[in-house]
Amino acid sequence: MDDTQLLRYSRQILLPQIGIEGQQKLLAAHVLVIGVGGLGSPVATYLAASGVGHLTLIDDDRVELTNLQRQPIHATESLGQLKVESARQAIAHLNPEVRVSTVARRLETAELLETVRGADVVIDCSDNFTTRFEVNRACVETRTPLVSGAVVRYEGQVGVFRPDQPANPCYACLYRESGEDNGDLCSQFGVLAPVAGLVGTLQATETLKVLLNLGETLTGRLLLVDALTMEFRTIGLRKDPNCTVCRDQ
Repeated sequence: MDDTQLLRYSRQILLPQIGIEGQQKLLAAHVLVIGVGGLGSPVATYLAASGVGHLTLIDDDRVELTNLQRQPIHATESLGQLKVESARQAIAHLNPEVRVSTVARRLETAELLETVRGADVVIDCSDNFTTRFEVNRACVETRTPLVSGAVVRYEGQVGVFRPDQPANPCYACLYRESGEDNGDLCSQFGVLAPVAGLVGTLQATETLKVLLNLGETLTGRLLLVDALTMEFRTIGLRKDPNCTVCRDQ
């Protein structure tokens, strides 16, 4: 690291569990972010600010006025722009040292597998079960750590799934795959803006912990957030021996 980097990340380097060695790990890391909306906004912002060296952003949507209430990585001037491009520009203003790759389309299975395989951690910030199941399958096949989040109304959840540690459950152990998908629940039921920020920030925190092998992650656990009562609950998850996705891992 040069002097500018040492100064930029100095408050993080001061943490004894991170130090210069840990910061160098972050600078060398590659994180894949699926979705640059309510959850992806804080995820991408904090990972870039923290010095994750390479971010790949996947989202095929464009910025709409309804997005701005809970997706602060985008601005009014970004309306009509591809979300990945809007986010790339915001990250460049925040930390121009971060390399940002963008994919403005949905990836087919083979291409998704290849993209996931090239990442150190995948963060699922999507808003539908179809994508979540596809991403989980890709992570299980490539044994790539997955940080999953979801939010609706005043509630959210965060979990860490480690297919690189076969004794741990995958996302499909928690939610069994089905042919039904309720789509974007936020557009149907609404969401309080800061709750999306809270859940996304927790996802970013768990991602940094995985990259740094720091503390105790939410692996094998699901964190539930209720902002109305400001209660946080954690429930344990077990590997489903009948899971159609990870039982053979």
